[in-house]
Amino acid sequence: MLIGLKLGLALGIAMLESHIEAQTPPPTHPPISRMPVSTSASKLIYDCLKDVGVRLVSALPETWLVHLIRMAEDDAEMQLVRLAKEEEGVGISAGAHLAGVKSAMLMQNHGFLASVNGIVSCAQLYRIPLLMLISHRGEFGERDPWQTEGGGVTTHVLDALRIPHARLESPDHVSRRIHKAQTLAQSASRPVALLLCRDLMWEE
Repeated sequence: MLIGLKLGLALGIAMLESHIEAQTPPPTHPPISRMPVSTSASKLIYDCLKDVGVRLVSALPETWLVHLIRMAEDDAEMQLVRLAKEEEGVGISAGAHLAGVKSAMLMQNHGFLASVNGIVSCAQLYRIPLLMLISHRGEFGERDPWQTEGGGVTTHVLDALRIPHARLESPDHVSRRIHKAQTLAQSASRPVALLLCRDLMWEE
């Protein structure tokens, strides 16, 4: 956690000092094999994150988040931090906040569950604005058995931690709810969560 805090602070300060001036060309990637993750929904979410001032994103690879992560990696105005475990993202976001940089954590249900200690002992205890976007696996239509249990308890854990949350189920929800979530995170200095649901993220 302390390492993540220091890294987030250092990244945030570096971003402020450089003003994103000296940027290398965006990386080129091999094409992603065809998967039914919605590119248009991912682009809408990503654009809204930028609209609310997010300039640093932390994430682990996850199927529903693949386009969001790639967009952040290819964007010279965004700093992508690839994590070894999701809890590190709490420290990264805390450090970024102290440096004056707005951030977002991208994770899956199980990643959120693995981050609970950091969320409680850092973000909640020290009043850190924390915008979390959680791919909400395990609902109706889920084909992967290993996703079902984590998905079934996510909202209960959010409620138990008193973390405000909302579902993104339709493109119509995205802009309004991301803006409202970021507003609350900043005004209340607390974690908030947006659940990225199957009807929005998966094209079947």
